[in-house]
Amino acid sequence: MESFLSNYSNLPASLLQLMPAYYPLVVVAFFALIAWTLVWKALALWRAARNGHKIWFIVLLVVNTVGILEIIYYFLVGQPKAKAGIANPSDNNFK
Repeated sequence: MESFLSNYSNLPASLLQLMPAYYPLVVVAFFALIAWTLVWKALALWRAARNGHKIWFIVLLVVNTVGILEIIYYFLVGQPKAKAGIANPSDNNFK
């Protein structure tokens, strides 16, 4: 343990005292953030591919915004369009 702390001797003493206490929380938060990002990225990429939005697919694949751009695309931009000739039961004209 002493050799580990000697590598960080230039850090403030208060940070060295706190490091062991919050380190597991940081690791858990990091992996939770990765899972959050992967879920939203997968949903947005799937919808972009299904809708034929090639530019959006490339942007969503390359840009990492921790799920923010993916959520915007998924709920606002990437809504599937109703196909012509297929009645939607939620329409008032459906008989």
